[in-house]
Amino acid sequence: MIAKLAYITIDTVDPEALAPFWARLLGVEIEGRVSDGEYVLLSPTGEGVPAVAFQRVPERKSGKARTHLDLEVEDLDEATREIEAEGGRWVEPGRTRSVGTFHWRCMVDPEGNEFDIVRSEEA
Repeated sequence: MIAKLAYITIDTVDPEALAPFWARLLGVEIEGRVSDGEYVLLSPTGEGVPAVAFQRVPERKSGKARTHLDLEVEDLDEATREIEAEGGRWVEPGRTRSVGTFHWRCMVDPEGNEFDIVRSEEA
């Protein structure tokens, strides 16, 4: 092994504002801040799982991200409602995508960073 995945880092113009959305979504705490809040770190969601971090950048997001998180949920409708109540948005309301037993919805956080919520009939 050459490397171990330590953090999944999301660029943001305001780490302090965006981190609480993701902390509530993932059910974790804000674990720390580095360099006067230039980086905000969340606690991991489980043992051996990389933590999510937020890095301050000067520009807002533009265009589609080539990498995104897939978050497993028990109920797509309930998760969608909770995400929207926290300030997130369903990108294509009414459209749930499916491949085999996997069903997902494309979502964005308050700054427009894409992520999917995923439900498997096998889960």
